[in-house]
Amino acid sequence: MSAPRKKVVVFDYGFGNVRSAERALARAGADVEITRDYDKAMNADGLLVPGVGAFASCMKGLREARGDWIVDRRLSGGRPVMGICVGMQILFARGIEHGVESEGLDEWPGSVEPLQAEIVPHMGWNTVDVAPGSQLFAGLDADARFYFVHSYAVHDWSLETHNPAMEAPKVTWSTHGKPFVAAVENGALWATQFHPEKSGDAGAQLLTNWIGTL
Repeated sequence: MSAPRKKVVVFDYGFGNVRSAERALARAGADVEITRDYDKAMNADGLLVPGVGAFASCMKGLREARGDWIVDRRLSGGRPVMGICVGMQILFARGIEHGVESEGLDEWPGSVEPLQAEIVPHMGWNTVDVAPGSQLFAGLDADARFYFVHSYAVHDWSLETHNPAMEAPKVTWSTHGKPFVAAVENGALWATQFHPEKSGDAGAQLLTNWIGTL
């Protein structure tokens, strides 16, 4: 008898390409539902938080849907959460857009700031410098490419782990003008700046890897 498919909720708070995420997760082997229902989001094996648009608008929509509370409660209980694109950015302490600072979820310290590059937005395929021991990128070639669409990013990672019993976060980088954080694996909280649901076979493998840890 085959193992039951893992239940993944794509959190629908009005900011994210939820249908493409739903299709990609289903192809990767998950039982997927798009919803903002509190109980379903809390009880799913995995919660995926997408995000497109402006940092401040995404945070406003997330709070109105109680998503900030859901993410915090899930992580407090060690329940997996994955953020994509702006859904990753809002996990940091703050976002700075057009000189205006907005509060994020503060799961990780750091600021989401404008990309420092000649061409912005960063739109298209790019490689990543995978963190040693990564589970998220397991089975992928070093030259695998992922699809990015963003004008802001985190350029400095400052979270330190002083407890030897705790595993240090695995931080994967990419470069567009200046290096920026492309993905993070930190206990139950994983995230990518790129769009795995738009990244072909490499993105499909990445989502399969995440589902396999649920």
